[in-house]
Amino acid sequence: MDYLAIALALTPVFLLILLLGFLKVSGDKSALFTLITTIVLAVLGFKFSMVAVGLSIIFGTLKAIFPIILIIIMAIYSYNVLVFTKKMEVLKFQFSNISTDKTIQVLLLTWGFGGLLEGMAGFGTAVAIPAAILIGLGFKPLFSALVSLLSNSVPTAFGAVGIPVKAVAIEIGHTNLQHLGAEVVFQLIPLMVIIPFIIVTLTDPSMKALPKNIALSVVVGLVSIAVQYFSVIYIGIETPAILGSIASIIVIVIWGKLSAKKDDDTLLQSKSNKEIMNAWSIYGLILLFIIGTSPLFNSFRTFLQSISATPIHLTINGSDKLIKIFWLTDGGVLLFLGTIIGGLLQGAKLSELFDVLWKSVIQLKKTYVTVICLIVLSTIMDLSGMITVLGIALATATGTFYPFFAPAIGCLGAFLTGSDTSSNILFGKLQANVANHIGAEPSWFAAANTVGATGGKIISPQSIAIATSACNQQGKEGDIMKKALPYAIFYIIIAGLMVYFFGK
Repeated sequence: MDYLAIALALTPVFLLILLLGFLKVSGDKSALFTLITTIVLAVLGFKFSMVAVGLSIIFGTLKAIFPIILIIIMAIYSYNVLVFTKKMEVLKFQFSNISTDKTIQVLLLTWGFGGLLEGMAGFGTAVAIPAAILIGLGFKPLFSALVSLLSNSVPTAFGAVGIPVKAVAIEIGHTNLQHLGAEVVFQLIPLMVIIPFIIVTLTDPSMKALPKNIALSVVVGLVSIAVQYFSVIYIGIETPAILGSIASIIVIVIWGKLSAKKDDDTLLQSKSNKEIMNAWSIYGLILLFIIGTSPLFNSFRTFLQSISATPIHLTINGSDKLIKIFWLTDGGVLLFLGTIIGGLLQGAKLSELFDVLWKSVIQLKKTYVTVICLIVLSTIMDLSGMITVLGIALATATGTFYPFFAPAIGCLGAFLTGSDTSSNILFGKLQANVANHIGAEPSWFAAANTVGATGGKIISPQSIAIATSACNQQGKEGDIMKKALPYAIFYIIIAGLMVYFFGK
């Protein structure tokens, strides 16, 4: 084992955590300083050429802009337009109309609506939009960021229509997607109850609310488990996050209505259905565009992509890299179209909408530095071999206890790349190789990587940057990371226990 290589590869990880979590350096400065350090280590310690560094910067910047930064801008833009047209007040009323119970409102927005966004679009929409709406409802910024990050964990396993599971299946050569998907659902069973419980308990931590919080979490969790499992088995891996979230929304709304106080019913008379539908037009159109251009309608999606693709080819360190920007199915573009059309329906002028857009772009200038630096950093760590060194080192060091630590490798991948899919591409083969070596089932460990990556999303600096942008808390990334870290560690421990005790 090359201990020097391991130490060098660990340095960017520890440095980023130190700067963000303990020294409380702002996200943009932490990311930039860590990126510079990573470049030096890659060049001197891993023989990564300066030409490769330059191409990695270009490649990483393109990956950051399309679609992540574009989605962040448009998610904030959609919220800002709602504030401008004063329709956010109607949405506040609507959530209060469902229930005045804050736990219902938060769970509905994060676990329900956020899970639906993750299932259909991913790439930060499930953090940015719920967090922004929570701010509009009067919740504190750091709280809004934290619960949005926590809820954007479990759904990412099948997020963006099952892409993470498809990616790891390709990496390990596994053709039975239903079997692999079922293993992912099984490993997530306790977390589908625990995460809703944490969210509602953070919202109302009083002992008086404990029985209600337990009951609500169990009901919502069991519904999510059942719907996701049957979706995997009988429909396919594209639908579990989507259908599970829709089922959760229905259950949470019914619970809110049944538990509402009688005098809440008078609220129903103060807003017309037309006014409520108009207020929801932006998010309704966004959902319509996302669903309509998703792989669920593959023929239409393929046609749109065939007439709107911009391919960009790069060769970095002997590895061919391709970025394809599909303008008519890009998440950021769909958010923009939904917001523009919805804003016009809500009475805004086109000139006013573009003025709000420009203000939204200016509002997020620190975020651009943070996200670009983080993605370029992960690109250099990947292509120089640093991430692989870390994964192999962890697998070697854990020995017979490897099954318990298997999700931690997936978590590491998502922490560094900000993506469950990228983590599976990075470490899927590693997990399968270790499984074969110790006589375990490769698909079980591949599922463990996916589940671990969902926990890594909670503390991924990229996800945190999206959350701070949505809550207008740029510079507070370290505070959010410190609050989220204990939950992420607990999440990975639970996942590790499931893999260790129920593996084959």
